Amino acid sequence: MVVNLIYRCIHLWVIFNLSLIFAVLTILRMAILLVRKGPRKMFEWKNRDKEPECLGNKSLGTHGYLHLEDIRIHYVSNGSDDKPLMLLLHGFPESWYSWRYQLQYFAKDYRVAAVDLRGYGDSDKPSSISQYKMEHLVKDVKQIITALGYRSCVLVGHDWGGGISWAFAGSYPDMVDKVIILNCPHPQSFYKYLLSHWEQFKKSWYMFFFLIPVLPEIYIKLSDMKFFDIIFLGKKDGVLTGATTKDDVEAYKYLFQKYGSLTGPINYIRAIVLFGVPSRFHKIVTKPVLLIWGCRDLAIERGQAEACQAYAENLTIRYLENASHWVQMDEPNQVNELIKTFIAS
Repeated sequence: MVVNLIYRCIHLWVIFNLSLIFAVLTILRMAILLVRKGPRKMFEWKNRDKEPECLGNKSLGTHGYLHLEDIRIHYVSNGSDDKPLMLLLHGFPESWYSWRYQLQYFAKDYRVAAVDLRGYGDSDKPSSISQYKMEHLVKDVKQIITALGYRSCVLVGHDWGGGISWAFAGSYPDMVDKVIILNCPHPQSFYKYLLSHWEQFKKSWYMFFFLIPVLPEIYIKLSDMKFFDIIFLGKKDGVLTGATTKDDVEAYKYLFQKYGSLTGPINYIRAIVLFGVPSRFHKIVTKPVLLIWGCRDLAIERGQAEACQAYAENLTIRYLENASHWVQMDEPNQVNELIKTFIAS
């Protein structure tokens, strides 16, 4: 008991100091940008009152809401409800729209449902950081499957949605038929890799910066949310195939323009750094897992993929050398074919 308390105090002391360091560095960067660009350009803001047409594209599916025990979840569903369920969980900072190519492609054989995770889009947004602990996220998935009228599903998750998928599949193997993960290691594997690989630690600096209240939300919204242009269309880690366009990026800017719309997504990261992932979610996944990895990922080291072997009894890894972190929006045809082949095998 005393040892755990000491460890907890040391843990909090370390992350507090790291967050302060990265906060100071970010403030310095903001000051430099202010000098270079001037206050008008740095704090410019485009008012987006009209919903982008792509978000209302009927070919992507029908919008609906699920009333779970604690929150209301928004989702988009395509395909007949008499077909097996394919459940799609997005990452940070995204929405159901990140699965636009999969919603159309798999609707012939599945009822494909892409949700807005808690804190995102039109889903409810709990204000407390503790409401974004892994136990709440896993519980949401369990209730979503049941609320949609199913006992199991093909579970597909990208980034943070992938982390939730790892935890859920290990905890509720009877509720998943097969698991497809895109550019996300098992949460416990990520933690071990982070502590033993300096390159991954450097790439994860933002996790500590995000612990600072308010400042990360302000930073992301600078220069009319240029952050989204950089991550989705930037030359280093953005989509270079043309499968994601400026109009698509405008959709994300529309979804995240409201006050508080970024706090929920950032709270995912705050919660995992502050509270970690309970040991009951460290279980090995017994169902078949396909791990698709876009190798132009600036946030997660490629070596993380192989490290996941320890957390799956039957793991298949497929690397897409030219794809970015946003692999399902970057190389949708390749990703869809890999998923289709894996499910049929």
